[in-house]
Amino acid sequence: MLADTLLGEFGPESLPLASTARFPDGAHFRIEIPSIEGPKVLSAALEEAKKRGVTINRVSQGSGAMLHTESELREMSKIGSDAGLEISLFIGPREEWGVGAMSRAPEGAALGGSIRGMRQLRYAVEDALRAFECGIRGLLVADLGLLQVLSGARAKGEIPGDAVLKVSAMKAPSNPATVKLLQSIGGDTINLPTDLTIHELAEMRGATDLPLDLYVEAPDSLGGVVRGNEIADLVAVSSPLYVKFGLRNSRGIYPSGMHLENDAIAIAREKVRRAEISLEWLKRSGKPFKQSDPGAAGLGIPKP
Repeated sequence: MLADTLLGEFGPESLPLASTARFPDGAHFRIEIPSIEGPKVLSAALEEAKKRGVTINRVSQGSGAMLHTESELREMSKIGSDAGLEISLFIGPREEWGVGAMSRAPEGAALGGSIRGMRQLRYAVEDALRAFECGIRGLLVADLGLLQVLSGARAKGEIPGDAVLKVSAMKAPSNPATVKLLQSIGGDTINLPTDLTIHELAEMRGATDLPLDLYVEAPDSLGGVVRGNEIADLVAVSSPLYVKFGLRNSRGIYPSGMHLENDAIAIAREKVRRAEISLEWLKRSGKPFKQSDPGAAGLGIPKP
């Protein structure tokens, strides 16, 4: 490549060893669009993806399954099933929206996604069961106890065996030991901190063969990192990798609803555009990384 020639006098780049792990279909990466808050937003994101030639493998949603009607959950399940993509919905309730004060204090933010007390834990389990009944097979979990309860129920056949338990960025591990812990209590895919260096990503990959989830562009609330141009290097050291496209400099929309629907749609469309740009960078790298097709093995595709 011309860039290598122009920079040749400075010596080669030093990157960690490439990952040899892959998704079940042999792919290196999948694309995830987060904050898809309801069926209208999902339809708009898929429309934009078709226009731009982008394959979306997974969408996730942060307001929570508990803030959708059952008819909306069933509609999302049908759309996701038809498109062959995973829909991962946040399971709540969560402490940051509860009656307690500490999670909203300056030093208590780490409690935000936690579930407080047995009553909330019961509500969270009911939220998961309700989502399953409506066809959803992907759950986004930010409480370690809930993760263990759900993974134990799955092992006993008490919830669908094809359920995918995704560890939220609100519980993102900052070291390989914590990655192993999250895997040991049932995490199937693990969100990483948005600001990990290439070498730190390689350390995380060395701890597990599970899919890792990484914002290549993060909303301001998660650091505002913009690194889609690095996609080839990120995939090289981290595969199998869910490449996530948040959006810096956009308004927060949690908890979402009809009052924010137009904003959520516009933000989702721009995230798909950001994905298109990153795929152009990937092509420019000349590296033959494979993306999963719709309906690929291991996706929590809904069962409407």
